[in-house]
Amino acid sequence: MALLTRDFYERDPLAVARELIGKHLVRRTSHGLCSGVIVETEAYLAADDPASHSYRGVTRKNATMFGRAGLLYVYPIHARHCLNAVTESRGIASAVLIRAVQPLQGIELMHQRRQCSPTDLVRGPARLCEAFAVDRRLDGWDLTRGTRIWIEQPDDSDVRDQQIVVSPRIGVTSGRNLELRFFLKDSPCVSGPRTRWRRRKRLDG
Repeated sequence: MALLTRDFYERDPLAVARELIGKHLVRRTSHGLCSGVIVETEAYLAADDPASHSYRGVTRKNATMFGRAGLLYVYPIHARHCLNAVTESRGIASAVLIRAVQPLQGIELMHQRRQCSPTDLVRGPARLCEAFAVDRRLDGWDLTRGTRIWIEQPDDSDVRDQQIVVSPRIGVTSGRNLELRFFLKDSPCVSGPRTRWRRRKRLDG
C-alpha cells in the first residue's frame, strides 16, 4: 500500500474528507498493529465555520490545526479523544475529523481496549480513538512519516462516487446545516444517522 504524502492533505478539507473514504487508517504500538477502512469523515473549515476549533483563533489546545498539512490533531472529549488530519497550508487551520472505520487488522487488540459488542467497536470518533489507543500524546504527530499512526491508499480500493454520500455534521450546535459529513453508504460501521443523504460530485483540488 502507498502511504499518503503531504500533497494529499494540502488541499481543500472537503476534497480530503471525501477522498479519505476507503483509505486505511493504521496504528502501531508495542502491543501490535490495528487498521481499518475509513468509512466516515467530517470537514472543518478555516473560514466561516463556527463549529471549527480554529474559529476563534489559535490557542494552546488547537495550535496543531494551524500547523502544516498532514499533522494529526487530537483533542479531548468527555475523557476520551477525537482524531483529525490537518489540511491546507500552514496557518489556514482546517482539518478532517475521522469519525469511523471498518476494522481490518488487530480486532482482538481493539476488543481488549474496548469491552463492547463488535458493532460498537469503532463506531464514532471517541470509540475509534480508544480502540486505536490514540490520545493527546499523539497531537501534532506527522501522519506522513508512516510510523506509529498513518493513512494508506489500499491497492484494491474500489470506492466509487455513488457509494459516498453526504449529510450535515453530527453533534455540533453551530454550522449544523453545513453538509460536510461524508460516509460510505452501505457500511455497517457508520456512526450516525443515515438520513438526508444525497450524492456529492467528486471534488477536485
